[in-house]
Amino acid sequence: MNNCRTNRDVIAAGFYYSLGLKKDGSIVAWGRNQEYQCDVPEPNTDFVMVATGSFHSLGLKTDGSIVAWGSNDDNRCDVPGFNTNFVAVAGGLYHSLGLKSDGSIVAWGDNEYGQCDVPEPNRNFVSIAAGDYYNLGLKSNGTIVTWGWSNYGECDVPEPNTDFVAITAGYYHSLGLKADGSVVAWGADSWNQCHVPKQLNTDFVAVAAGSNHSVGLKSNGSVLAWGSNTYGQCDIPKPNKNFVAITAGGFHSLGLKSDGSLVSWRYNEFNECNIPEPNVDFVIRDNHCIKTECVKTKNLIMPASSDVQEALERLEDFLAGKHI
Repeated sequence: MNNCRTNRDVIAAGFYYSLGLKKDGSIVAWGRNQEYQCDVPEPNTDFVMVATGSFHSLGLKTDGSIVAWGSNDDNRCDVPGFNTNFVAVAGGLYHSLGLKSDGSIVAWGDNEYGQCDVPEPNRNFVSIAAGDYYNLGLKSNGTIVTWGWSNYGECDVPEPNTDFVAITAGYYHSLGLKADGSVVAWGADSWNQCHVPKQLNTDFVAVAAGSNHSVGLKSNGSVLAWGSNTYGQCDIPKPNKNFVAITAGGFHSLGLKSDGSLVSWRYNEFNECNIPEPNVDFVIRDNHCIKTECVKTKNLIMPASSDVQEALERLEDFLAGKHI
């Protein structure tokens, strides 16, 4: 099976705030900024990926280094060791993850529940996801490895643990995307966030998990959401079409359109849904390809003559399994 497993994150939603990656490699941030999670450090250039924890943010640079900012309790923003050769980042409640180009995972920050103790053998990972106090790691063979807090079963991957191509972690529930375009969900389910609509559980190309809701992107560019809808976070704005990427925050959701604009919906007390103008030129990726052997990650529209392009090519090589 091809080792190309996941799409790079070009949008991210935290707890009451949002991030978006522009074509010029800069990050736009908006919403709650009490912990300075929206104050992107200078120079705000050469980013190729964004991620959010609940109150801290992370960005991956073209040179393979990670920049982290916001709340730094438990040193969740202090990248350990040699800050180089990273190809992906993820943020939990009080901890952070980085995926190296050799397929290993580095974890730092709060470790009260073992969320920073990556299980051995720490190799052959191709994707990472961080929940509140737990993590998911996708292996090159399509299996998922979990570790950390699991009081709600968020680390109990349903059998058969095979043929996964993408993963995402909410606060206490997890989602896995299968190679056949179906979604598997497990963990906390008090708001039916793990109840994927049965008649519609097909043709998914991406998934995202919020606090108590789940979002899925279909191959036709439409978005489906389920779970808690207390604040309308599952009410997709019309026209529900031409989406190419999705993310889910605490009580809001965010989608990227094929024209490079963003759409955000519902809970907006901290302006997390008020996308700054100009709402254009956010990074777009090519259509996904679930029903073949992989999820395509090629053709992000970035400056072709910059270091950004080189970084994306290195990431393509990694996702294509050339690190193994």
